[in-house]
Amino acid sequence: MKQFTRQIAVATKGKGLYDIGRQVAPWVEECGLRTGLLTVFVQHTSASLVIQENADPDVVRDLNDFFARLAPEDQRLYRHTVEGPDDMPAHIRAALTQTHLAIPVHEGRLALGTWQGIYLFEHRAANHRRNVVLHLIGE
Repeated sequence: MKQFTRQIAVATKGKGLYDIGRQVAPWVEECGLRTGLLTVFVQHTSASLVIQENADPDVVRDLNDFFARLAPEDQRLYRHTVEGPDDMPAHIRAALTQTHLAIPVHEGRLALGTWQGIYLFEHRAANHRRNVVLHLIGE
């Protein structure tokens, strides 16, 4: 059994879904494992990870709109407001999504479905630099 790790930085420009599959998939292939499991982990509490459709950009727009309605930026609703009106809603959005993903590796490639992509979901309004840790295990 072999293991590989890598950390990638994702520069965000405010709220939205950022496709990180273009950084992740080539690295997995370079590692040379035929079978295994990739764990993708984001080291933040106001950003998250999702596997989502990568064909129609309206899916990403609709997800952003839905989460804005689900956790609105209204400081009257929250106790934790010291970091700005978008901070507590960002924590709620992150709590409802995921901080890590597990993706099988099959025949040397990520076993994602035809329309699936890996996204970092930025929940804050300002630009950020998000750290994502990759851990690949297999043979």
